[in-house]
Amino acid sequence: MISGRAHKYGDNINTDEIIPARFLNTSEPGELARHVLQDLDKNFVDKMKPHDIIVAGKNFGCGSSREHAPLAIKSAKVGAVIAENFARIFYRNAINIGLPILESPPAVAGIRSGDKIKINLATGEIFNLTKKEKYQSVPWPEFMRNIIRAGGLLTYLRKKEKK
Repeated sequence: MISGRAHKYGDNINTDEIIPARFLNTSEPGELARHVLQDLDKNFVDKMKPHDIIVAGKNFGCGSSREHAPLAIKSAKVGAVIAENFARIFYRNAINIGLPILESPPAVAGIRSGDKIKINLATGEIFNLTKKEKYQSVPWPEFMRNIIRAGGLLTYLRKKEKK
């Protein structure tokens, strides 16, 4: 289960808005985390708490194919991202680095900034504890939940290889 407060944004949040290009001279996770969403919401890093959840509209993560964007979000200790849909390369990169993401148009329509959210990746259920509402996304298959639990695809494969 993932629980946190929602931080809601609109459609077409691109990778340059997630992590501005001027900060891409590093791949160091802590440094990237300090600048996540800086140009979209200058107070995001100050107001978010570990496990909070980003909620956005259509085409989240559009733009470049670099892994810096989902890495910056994960490094900022964001618990998950819920969107109507994701740019496909962002979707794949998020799974590769172990960032939980869910597609659910009803959740995006119902959730407001500040709502308390709880997510069950196994069932795909998204609970809005503030409004006492439940939304559905496609449940994650066990192997994808294992990748997330491991912290990303490379860590998952290394652990699997050791067995």
